[in-house]
Amino acid sequence: MSWGTELWDQFDNLEKHTQWGIDVLEKYIKFVKERTEIELSYAKQLRNLSKKYQPKKNSKEEEEYRYTSTRAFLATLNEMNDYAGQHEVISENMTSLIIGELTRYVQELKQERKSHFHDGRKAQQHIETCWKQLEASKRRFERDCKEADRAQQYFEKMDADINVTKADVEKARQQAQLRHQMAEDSKAEYSSTLQKFNSEQHDHYYTHIPNIFQKIQEMEERRIVRIGESMKTFADVDRQVIPIIGKCLDEITKAAESVDHKNDSQMVIEAFKSGFEPPGDVDFEDFTQPMKRTISESSLSNSRGDGKYEPKFGGKSKGKLWPFIKKNKGAGPEDFSNLPPEQRRKKLQQKVDELNKDIQKEMDQRDALTKMKDVYIKNPQMGDAASVDHRLSELEQNIEKLRLEVQKFEGWLAEVEGRLPSRTEQARRQSGLYEAQNTSAVNSCAQDRESSPDGSYTEEQSQETEMKVPATDFDDEFDDEEPLPTIGTCKALYTFEGQNEGTISVAEGEMLYVIEEDKGDGWTRIRRNEDEEGYVPTSYVEVYLDKNAKGAMTYI
Repeated sequence: MSWGTELWDQFDNLEKHTQWGIDVLEKYIKFVKERTEIELSYAKQLRNLSKKYQPKKNSKEEEEYRYTSTRAFLATLNEMNDYAGQHEVISENMTSLIIGELTRYVQELKQERKSHFHDGRKAQQHIETCWKQLEASKRRFERDCKEADRAQQYFEKMDADINVTKADVEKARQQAQLRHQMAEDSKAEYSSTLQKFNSEQHDHYYTHIPNIFQKIQEMEERRIVRIGESMKTFADVDRQVIPIIGKCLDEITKAAESVDHKNDSQMVIEAFKSGFEPPGDVDFEDFTQPMKRTISESSLSNSRGDGKYEPKFGGKSKGKLWPFIKKNKGAGPEDFSNLPPEQRRKKLQQKVDELNKDIQKEMDQRDALTKMKDVYIKNPQMGDAASVDHRLSELEQNIEKLRLEVQKFEGWLAEVEGRLPSRTEQARRQSGLYEAQNTSAVNSCAQDRESSPDGSYTEEQSQETEMKVPATDFDDEFDDEEPLPTIGTCKALYTFEGQNEGTISVAEGEMLYVIEEDKGDGWTRIRRNEDEEGYVPTSYVEVYLDKNAKGAMTYI
C-alpha cells in the first residue's frame, strides 16, 4: 500500500489532506492548552477554598479545632491543598510534554510538508514542460508534412503542364524535395522528442512522484503516530498523579475515621464543666410563723426568718444571660477570679507554664551571652567583654521579674487547689447554679473550661487581694460596738476553711445570717452567733435576702 502507486494522480487531494492533518494537530494542541488552563483554574479555586475555611490564627475559631471532628475537617482542608497541587502538576506536565513538544513538531511538519510538495510541483512542471515540447515537435512535424505534400502536388502539376518551361519544372522539383527533407527532419525530431517524453513520463509516474508521495505518506503517518503518543501522554500525565491523589483521599478518609464522638463529648465536658453540684431541694417555708431574729444556731436551723424567699432563678438574676456567656467583654482580672473554680486553676497553671517557658528562654539568652563574654575575655581581639554587661543585667532583671510573677501565680494556684472540692463532689456538679450569679465582673463566669489530662479538675485562682483581706480592714469593721443587723440568711454550698483573719469557716449545708452583702469584692459577711462572724467567698453561699431586698440572690 503506497500513495505513490495508488494515488499517483491525487496530488491536489493529498495536499489538502496533509493540511487537514496539521489543522487537526493544532486543534489538539489548543484542546490540551485549554485543559491546562482549566486545571490551573481548578487548582487555584481549590487553594482559595482551602484557605477560606482555614482557621484564623490567634482567634477563637482556632481554639475550636481541638475537637476530633474539626481536626478532621482541618486535615481535609490541608489535603485539598495538596490535591490542588497535583492538578497544577498535571497542567505543568501537559504544557511541557504535550503542548511544547507538539508545537515544535508542527513547525517541523509544516516545513517538511512544504518541501515535499515543492518537489512534487517541480516534477509536475517538468513533465508538463516535456509535454509541451512534444506537442510543439508534433505540430511542427505535421506542418512540414503538409508543406511537403503541397510541394509534391505542385511539382507534379508543373511537370504535367506542357506550357511550363523546363526551368520552372526543375524549380518546383527542387522545392518539393526540400519540403520532403524538412518533413523527414521534423519526423526525426518528433520521434526523438516523443521517446524522451515517454521516458520522462515513465520516470515521473513510476519514480519521482512515487518517491515524493511516499515521503508525504511517511510524514503523515508520523503525524498520526505522534498525535496518538500525545493522547497516551495525556492519559499518563493524569495517571501519574493518581497515586498521590489517592494518598490525599486516603488521608481524608483516615482523618474522617479518626473522628471520635465520645472523645468530643468528653472534651465538651472538660471545656464547660463548672465543678459545682446542682442545687438541692427547696425547703418548705411556713409563712404562718414569722422568723424570730435570734442569734442562736437553733433558729438558723429551724427557720429562715420572715425574709421572703424566691427561687434562685428569679430575683436579681431574672433576665440574665446564661452564665457561660460573658457579659463583660473587657479584660478579666489578673488572677482569673472571674472564672469558676475548676477553670481558674487551669488558667493559672497555663500562666505558670508560660512564665516558666519565658524564664527558660531568658536563661538561655543569658547563658549564651555569658559564654560570649568568656570568649571576649580570653580573646579581646574578638570583641569587648564589657559590651554585653548591660544586656546581661537586663536579662537578670527580666528573669527576676518573671520569677516573682511565677511565685505570685503559684501562690494563687496553691490557694485555689487547697479549697477545691473533692472529685466525688465535683462529679455531681454542673453549671446550673450560675444562672442567678451577680452581674459584677468579679462574680461572672468564663466560657472556657477544661480539665487536665489526668482527669483532675483545675480552677482559676481569685486575686490574692480578694482572697486575703488585710487584717486591719477586718479589725476596723469588727471593732464596732453595735453588731450589724441581719439582712437575710444564707446556706453554705461548700465547706470553706477560713484560715485568714477576718474570714470564718463554714460547713456545707450550714445555715447562717447575712449581715453585709457582697459589695463587688467577691466576699459576703455572715454571722453564726454573737461571737462568730466574718467573711466567706460569695460563690460559696446561697443568699436569701429579707423582704426589703429586691429579690432572692444566689451568688456562685
